This record gives sequence, C-alpha cells and structure tokens, in this order.
Amino acid sequence: MSEKFGLGSDDTRVRREFASTLHTRPIALYVGSACGILAGLTAYLHAATPELAIASLLLALIAFSRSVTTFGAARLKKRAGNAMRAAYWTGAIAYAANAGLAAGLSMHPANDPQITLLLVSFALIFGAGMALGNSGRPLVALGQMALTMLPVVIAAAILGTPAMLALAVILPAMIVSLSFLALRMYGVLAGQVRLARESSEIAERMSTQARTDSVTGLASRIGFDVGAPEILAAADPQSTIALFWLDLDRFKEVNDVMGHQTGDRVLEEVGERLRNRAPENALIARFGSDEFLLLAELPSRRDVEQLAGRISNDIAAPFRLSGARVEIGTAIGVEIMDRTDPDLERSLQNAGLALYHARTGGRNQLRFFDAMMTRDLVRKKEIEAELRAAIQRDELSVYFQPIIDLQTGRIRAFEALVRWFHPEKGELPPDEFIPVAEDTGLIITLGNWITRQAARACAAWPEHIRLAVNLSPAQIRAPGGALGILRALEDAGLSPERLELEVTESLFLEDDAQTASFMDQLARQGVQFALDDFGTGYSSLHYINKYPFRTIKVDRSFVSGARMGRRSDAIIRAVAEMGATLGMETVAEGLETVEQVEAVREAGCTLGQGYHFSRAVPAHLALLMLEEEMGAPHVRRAAG
Repeated sequence: MSEKFGLGSDDTRVRREFASTLHTRPIALYVGSACGILAGLTAYLHAATPELAIASLLLALIAFSRSVTTFGAARLKKRAGNAMRAAYWTGAIAYAANAGLAAGLSMHPANDPQITLLLVSFALIFGAGMALGNSGRPLVALGQMALTMLPVVIAAAILGTPAMLALAVILPAMIVSLSFLALRMYGVLAGQVRLARESSEIAERMSTQARTDSVTGLASRIGFDVGAPEILAAADPQSTIALFWLDLDRFKEVNDVMGHQTGDRVLEEVGERLRNRAPENALIARFGSDEFLLLAELPSRRDVEQLAGRISNDIAAPFRLSGARVEIGTAIGVEIMDRTDPDLERSLQNAGLALYHARTGGRNQLRFFDAMMTRDLVRKKEIEAELRAAIQRDELSVYFQPIIDLQTGRIRAFEALVRWFHPEKGELPPDEFIPVAEDTGLIITLGNWITRQAARACAAWPEHIRLAVNLSPAQIRAPGGALGILRALEDAGLSPERLELEVTESLFLEDDAQTASFMDQLARQGVQFALDDFGTGYSSLHYINKYPFRTIKVDRSFVSGARMGRRSDAIIRAVAEMGATLGMETVAEGLETVEQVEAVREAGCTLGQGYHFSRAVPAHLALLMLEEEMGAPHVRRAAG
C-alpha cells in the first residue's frame, strides 16, 4: 500500500518539508494545545473518578509542554536538530494517547455527561484533524488517530447500548476512511516534492550547461560573468590581478581546410594547455569562436609578463591531431586590473583594446594595455566619423605621381594617391586616415571611389599612359570586389589594360582561394598587377610565380632609406635581373637625387618614381605634364 500511495524513497524528504512547515508557522499547534489545556483542566475540576482526574490533568500538562516544544522548535528552526524533532513527535504520540484515554474514561456512567461530551468531542476532532494535519508522516498520523479513537470504541462497546454499539462500528469505519485520505494527501505531497526536486535538478543542469563551454569544458561567457566577481572578491589585496584576452591565429584556416571536427580538437587542446599553464584558482573561459579569457591572481606584474610569454609559447607549439601537424599562434591582450576599483567591464574593454593592437602587430604578438591606446581609439573614432562625412562632402581629392621610364625619361604611368584637405585641420596625411579606413571597412568605399575618379582622369590621357592604383586586402575580400573595379572602369570609359593594381605582400599571408579568384577574374579582362613594397615583408618568389604580376616595385627603403649601401644595391640588382628574366618591369620608389636615379638605372631597374621627378599633383597638372612632354623636343627627367 505504501508504494501505491507514494511512500518510499521520498518519505524522508516529505517529512522534512512537512516538519519545516509546522515549525515555521505553528499557529495551528498553539491553538490545538490551548484547546487541550482548556479541555483537560475543565475535566480535571469536574471529574467524578480518580482515573479521569489523573488522565485529564496529564492531558493539560502534555498540551502545555507541546506548546513549549513547538515554540522552541520554531525559534531554533534548523538548529533544532534530531533530538528536538524526536521530542516533538514523541510528545505528539503521548498527547494523542492521553486524549483518547481521557475520552474513554469519561464515558464511565459516574461522570458528568457534559464532561464526557467535551472529552469525546475533543478526542474525535483531534484524531480526525491529526489524520490530515500530520499526513506528511502517515504512520504518525494513523497512530494518533487510532490512539484517540480506539479508547472511545472500546468504551462504547463495553457500555453496549444500541447507540454506543453504533458508535463502536462508525468510528473504525471513519479510521479506515481517514487513513485512505491521509495516505492520498501524502501521495500528493510526495509527488509535489518529487516534482520540485526534479525541477530543481533540471534547473541546476541547465545552469551548469549555460556556464560551461560544450567544446572545451571551460567556462562560457555566462560562466565567466558569474565566476569573475568571485575571484575578484576573494583576491589578496596585495596581489596583481591580470585579465588575458587571447585570439587564435589561423584558426579559420584550420576550420576551412581541415574541417570543424579538427577545429574543435584544436580548441580542446588549447583549453587543456591553458589549464596546465594557468595558476591555481584562475578562471579560464572560451569567449568566442577562437577567443579565450584568463583571469588570474599573480604576485607581481613580472609574473604576469612571464605567464603571458609562456602561454604564447605553449599555443605556438605544434599540435599533433590524427597524425597531422597543425600550427597556430595567438595574439594576446593583457589588462592589469586596478585593485582600488576593479571594474570588470572596463577591464574587458581595455584587454580587448590591447588585443586589437596585438593583432595589428602581426602573428603571436603580445600587448599590455596603456592609456595611450584609449587616446588612439578616440582619435580613430573621430577620424572615422570625419572621413565618412568627407566622402559625402567631396573633401577628398585624387592626386597623381608620375612613374618615369629610366631610359627615355618619359612618363609611363601615374600612381593615384588620395589627399584629404580638411576644412578646419588642413591637409591630413594618408598615413593617418588610410589605416583607420582599413580597420573600419571604409577602405572599400574609399578604394572604389579613388579607382573611379582616377579612371575618369586617365581616360583623358594618351592611350599609352597607364594608371596605377593601390588595392586594399579588404577590397579583395569584399563581395563583388572585382565587379566594382570593372564597373568603375566602364563608367569612366577606361580600358582595363591601362589599369595596374598595386598590392602588398601582406595580402598573400593567408594565401587563400579568394585572392587568386579575384586576381584571375580581373587579369582575364586585361587588368595588370604590381607587387608593391617588395623586400619589406614576407618576400617569396612563390607569389611572383603564382600570381599574374607585371611589375615589381622595390621599396623606397632600399633606395633612399637607412638600408642604403652595398647590400641594398645588390638586392636591387638581383630584383631587377629577376624582373628582366621574367619579362617584368621593375620600379624603384623614393628617388630623390640624381645619384639615386643613376644607381637604380645601372642596377637594371626600368622605371623610377619619386620627388626627383615630381610630387603628386592634381589631375589637371598631370594632364599638363603630359602635354608638355609630348610637345617637348627633349626630355630631361631621367637626367644623369
């Protein structure tokens, strides 16, 4: 029967819930005890037999002690302990037994019928009430009910009158009925407790899942938000709290080339390496697709620097996954938190800004936040807003610097260069706003605008004059980038064969299919390409062999910079000889003196560009230069 009505493994939990309810709101017990005291004392004062007097007095005393026990349990609550609870339930059984005994004894013919009515009514009401009130402990409830009613049944049977015999039959039937009702109520209560427990367990599992990253087992964003304040609160005031923000290098390439399953294994391994390297009690979280956060308490800034270096080395170490060798790196931004005002949100912003500077510095870079980064960011935001407005207000201009044939001294091409004449700040150098345009994506709009404006100017030049335009990697990766350039040429009426796009070696670090497709699509239409700043980056003959370059531009640092000397001269000669062998033009940039012109020409360079020939000029002056050259009987630009 116990299983049918829900008794079993939840019995202890239900009893605990029920007892907690009784002790936190014991008003019903106080009322019941007061009624017992009143009934017991009244019967004691009017008892006709010594047995009833004793039983009535005990009833009043036990009722009083129940009030005291209930009050103590309510005051002590959780501190009541097993001894107090045992005393409480022992008193409940004794109270019921004495109430039943007094009722049974009161039915002796010698006693006042009114006293009999008082005690029997109290016993029956008490028994029925306990059957329901103590349904959280079914055995106790049934025991109390039986102890209060059975003495009345026995006394009624002894009296033997028709009415008493009927009562002797009715009361057992009521005991059975109330027993089923008590058990049913217990089953309902047990079900509610079970449901509450299951709901609590589900909520706990969901909370744990939300706080945990499913791939690495580290904390998630939510887990970091929950755990970080706890670490900050428990940290030693004399220690150093550092927030590391990591962004994996080349992870997208691993995902795209080797699949997401391998990518997940890389993330797992990175998480494991961070666990092994991080100090005890540090909080590690996966904060994004390939980004991780580490919040750690360390003795000093020097320890922070050492930990950052070791983490960088750990992640840069090759991975072995299913026999394949995988190499990645990480950029790391670090914020040393202010112990007097540990603002987590501000620290995240600072670490993110330090990470941004680390990423712009190349692979496996580490940067600590400093206040200059914030000032730089404010300045960049200002430039970005002003640049957007400048494009709309036509404050930008395209200037043209000639590229000269070193043998004939004639103009072979013009390189288009953007100039910004700010209405309040005057001319702003490209080095200040071009990087901002690249970081914000404005370079796509700006680059297409430059190409369109330059192509319109070039359309008015002689057909043998080419146009060189610098190309940003963002333009190549933008959807429809090649079509945008072809449309600009079409709008200007300029043949694609007259356009030469200059790209730097940094574009090919990813060496992805999108770059090859972009260049191939334009090359098929006749657009030519130049490899700019050759010798300053990750120079590789592989690029020259793979991509459709027509021109190599030797960086100005080999011509007029600190690198000038015998070695730079040898490098220029080697590049020029390679270009001649491959049928490519070689442009020497940064020519400022006659001696430099003579040197690069003797080294084998075919074209030259620099202030020695001309600064960048507006379109109308470029056209004037061409008209003067075509009308001049002798050209002296390549003097030497």
